[in-house]
Amino acid sequence: MRNAILQIGRRLIPEQMLEWLSRQWYLRTSLPVGGINWGDLRRRRPISQVWPNYRGQPIDRYYIEQFLSGHAADINGHLLELGDATYTRLFGGERVTEIDVLHGRPDNPTATIVADLTKADQIPSDRFDCIILTQTLLFIYDLQAAVQTLHRILKPGGVLLVTLPGITQIIRGDMEEYGQYWSFTEQSTQRLFAESFGRENINTYTYGNVQSAAGFLYGLATHELSKEELNYHDPDYQLIIGARVYKAKP
Repeated sequence: MRNAILQIGRRLIPEQMLEWLSRQWYLRTSLPVGGINWGDLRRRRPISQVWPNYRGQPIDRYYIEQFLSGHAADINGHLLELGDATYTRLFGGERVTEIDVLHGRPDNPTATIVADLTKADQIPSDRFDCIILTQTLLFIYDLQAAVQTLHRILKPGGVLLVTLPGITQIIRGDMEEYGQYWSFTEQSTQRLFAESFGRENINTYTYGNVQSAAGFLYGLATHELSKEELNYHDPDYQLIIGARVYKAKP
């Protein structure tokens, strides 16, 4: 509401008057300086820095599963998932006829394909009806090469379901092992996939708000916030970005 009023005001009200009105709005709608009670959050270290979170389901996973659940109908036929097949089995059920698991290293016993997404020539083209790719692209420096591979191996008419981190911390172990290069916005996600898939074939969704983002950074678990607090989505605080990316038929 405030942003909409400001946009109208910039066209109709002198700049100095608009600045004064903006300050009055802020003073009326915010806590006074010095009036904030930090409580348990007045700390320099997170409440939990362990992965997986020993307190319960991490807040970002709540949003990832919300996105996948909302697109469960796309999880069918021949599936490819990264790391393991947890989400394929959870959301695909009997619609899935064949499962492959991709991993970058051969030490994953559940992997049926060992390949680097940036140069996976051994994976046949037009192979998968659906690909589930959660929280992976932040570890890949050559994003365009990875997206081109995803486009190539997806069948025409197939769907890529991808989630990406927006507001996030450094995942220390993974960064040291693989490298951690990127955080995303809805805008950068759209541009990233548009180059291979076409903008008209991409639907993006953002999840999170200032409270859930702060809770995630502090290491809180899903059950420590209410459903109302979790399900309020503020596009200015993008904790998770989800994208449904469709490969057009010729």
